Amino acid sequence: MSHTSSPSPISVDQARAESVGYLALTHLGERHPLQALRSGAGYYIGTTDKDGPVSRESVEYFPSHHEASHALETGQWQQRLTP
Repeated sequence: MSHTSSPSPISVDQARAESVGYLALTHLGERHPLQALRSGAGYYIGTTDKDGPVSRESVEYFPSHHEASHALETGQWQQRLTP
């Protein structure tokens, strides 16, 4: 019987402290830095890799890049818990 290794469990607070995407890490096993990103719906906090967007981490969308960046810097955003 073989066991596949899975990423170490991480809490939302730990992911925030490390400024990495909680969903990207827990669901994909990928560690990517949090960033302010843009989509058709507005700006959000999420992660990307060399191929493009990986995860939308914030529940909310922001009207500008500045506001999304400010929310990321100050912690004034809500983490999505499911993809």
